[in-house]
Amino acid sequence: MRMYISARTRLWLALTGSSLVSVGLLLANVHTMRSWEFSYLIWNLFLAWTPLFFTFWLLRVLKRKLWSSWEALLVTVIWLSFLPNSFYMISDFVHILEVPPPRVLYLVVVFASFIFNGVILGYLSLFQVHQELLKRISKRLASMLVAVVLALCSFAIYLGHDLRWNSWDILRDPGGILVDVSNHINDMVAYTTALSFFLLLGSIYIVAWCIARTMRQQRG
Repeated sequence: MRMYISARTRLWLALTGSSLVSVGLLLANVHTMRSWEFSYLIWNLFLAWTPLFFTFWLLRVLKRKLWSSWEALLVTVIWLSFLPNSFYMISDFVHILEVPPPRVLYLVVVFASFIFNGVILGYLSLFQVHQELLKRISKRLASMLVAVVLALCSFAIYLGHDLRWNSWDILRDPGGILVDVSNHINDMVAYTTALSFFLLLGSIYIVAWCIARTMRQQRG
């Protein structure tokens, strides 16, 4: 007798398996080089998973309450605070510059594996929130809100990489972030970094969204 596995369960298994592959590749490098030099990738991947869990929490709340309720708004703010962690992993590619030539190719695979998983988790989380928005508002307004979310994520990547703020600081020290941002208001690096990431994240999301819609129509 064949055991039935739901599509959602298969997705969870695939995501978990892919993340374990990333960790395994890194541990192989640790074993070979006797160094935990890039172990922070594991923590970054863990943070990339958090928005997806907050998304499922939000979906459960939205089944019982309106999005305008304090509980739904609170979970949304928490989700939005941690979502940039998924896309922030793209910036980890800069650490390849620290790798000596003989190890570069293998470490490129390791970094690409972690970054791929982080970005996929972020897009999956955003996709589900986008679906919930479409149940309540027009397609145009939903798309605009998704664009705003991606713009905030792009700016958050600058805050994290260049100014060294993290998601916890949004809840712990929002005033400090505002002061630091105001001190860099004329920094062109902030604008170019945020814009470049916004264009990258936005274009990939549009392609992924179109692929998902096309596959759904073909099944229909």
